[in-house]
Amino acid sequence: MEIECREVSKTFVDARRGRSGGVRALDRVSLKLESREILSIVGPSGCGKSTLLRILAGLIEPDSGTVIRSAEGDGRPSNALVFQEHALFPWMTVVDNVAFGLRMRGEGRRESAAKAGELLDRIGLAGFARRHPHELSVGMRQRVNLARAFLVDPKVLLLDEPFAALDAQTRLLLTGELLASFERSHKSVIYVTHDIEEAILVGDRVLVLSGRPARIIDEIPVPLARPRDMVVRADPRIGEIEARIWRQLESEVKRGLEATG
Repeated sequence: MEIECREVSKTFVDARRGRSGGVRALDRVSLKLESREILSIVGPSGCGKSTLLRILAGLIEPDSGTVIRSAEGDGRPSNALVFQEHALFPWMTVVDNVAFGLRMRGEGRRESAAKAGELLDRIGLAGFARRHPHELSVGMRQRVNLARAFLVDPKVLLLDEPFAALDAQTRLLLTGELLASFERSHKSVIYVTHDIEEAILVGDRVLVLSGRPARIIDEIPVPLARPRDMVVRADPRIGEIEARIWRQLESEVKRGLEATG
């Protein structure tokens, strides 16, 4: 087991109105991520998916419930969180951005730059190592962002809709690259996305969240063998799972609209 949360709840309180005017984001969410497992999470927009990831990453504390993370012990970070938008330092070159995590762990500049350069070569960005983020396309910047997370070799990758800002073709290409990276590295991953098909293609299981406050309303194993590539999109089982998830999300979205109407 890499991460487990038990009965986690979170309410964001409006300081002017007190707890009664707060927004309840999560309601007793429990989940477990096993070693080398990829867990996809989908849910209606604004339901609390990003809040859940930030709690799992240790960036914010839940109001109640428990989060258990595997012990570090070997010098590796327990997790690395990749946001929807890249968080690159604009004054740093691409190679320095990718090497940043290693530098913060105390590795020398030459050694960390060499490791970063090798990874950039594997993802097809070796020719951009000395460029700055503003000189890259949106898709390239997000690949650099992901490379930085991979290079520190965390036990768990937490991905918060990493390709949400990309066009469909670039998104498809990078999802395929990410699947190949997962196969090579055997990472444990929690992958939040609003794209149902993407969740199925990437995940070993898919958790479906309700509208806010988020609860887990379904857990679906994905019976697709690995390694996977984008060709498996033609598998009829994907369509069946997609329809099951969509029916539940449609119901949750309608419920939310009725509550605000």
